Amino acid sequence: MKKVYLFGLIMGLALVGLTSCNDDEDQLTDSRLTNYAVLELQGDEFMPVALGSSFVDPGCKATLGGEDFTANVQAIGASDVDPNTVGFYDITYVATNPDGYQATASRTVCVYDPSVTLDMSGTYNVDMEATLYGKPTGTRVTFANRAAYYGNTTQCTDIEFTKILPGVYACNDLFGHWYNQIRGYGASYGSRYDMTGYVSLDNEGNIELLDSYVQGWGDGLDYIKNGKYDEAAGTVSYFMSYASAIYIDLVMNKQ
Repeated sequence: MKKVYLFGLIMGLALVGLTSCNDDEDQLTDSRLTNYAVLELQGDEFMPVALGSSFVDPGCKATLGGEDFTANVQAIGASDVDPNTVGFYDITYVATNPDGYQATASRTVCVYDPSVTLDMSGTYNVDMEATLYGKPTGTRVTFANRAAYYGNTTQCTDIEFTKILPGVYACNDLFGHWYNQIRGYGASYGSRYDMTGYVSLDNEGNIELLDSYVQGWGDGLDYIKNGKYDEAAGTVSYFMSYASAIYIDLVMNKQ
């Protein structure tokens, strides 16, 4: 049986070779080369814009086969940038070649408030007794009691808030290292389950969620409420919801 298969395969390849050489004008119809557009972002990938100012998209140039193709670039999301609202805005530039294949480039615009002088940057530890875990309408327990349930009473430490612009901060884990340092004990959790993100701060100490992402689950927080930075006490606090199932009243003390 194997000999029959091999003979048929050889004959098939021979026929392909004969038919492909039959006519000099024969062309391959099942595959061809296509040129993708080459995109060149104008300006920076990360673009700060002061609150209340105007926003002008620097745009993106494109070439196709060495020819200018810029007129065919679409700037998706550029019209959504609101310079009167603090936040992150993503712009995606798309150029589609005549064969329907796309090339893309992206830019993030951050609208920030330059008048904010309050600064909460620093390293924080979770107040395990003040932090509550559980549904708002159900039984809620402290982080300390919840941690003991998992056989770990270690303090949650080293939550970093890093200032990237006035009133805009990156955080290494908005969960307060719950999954990394508590649930990670004897389980499959760890840094992949840190809720990285960005928050805004105003001069009254109010904290708002701008963006968040947890690698392990591929999504972010539902929301943050009652966010507050108390400069005198050196505390950050907020109520957070994740996946409409995990609710934490988080209180952290600056180291």
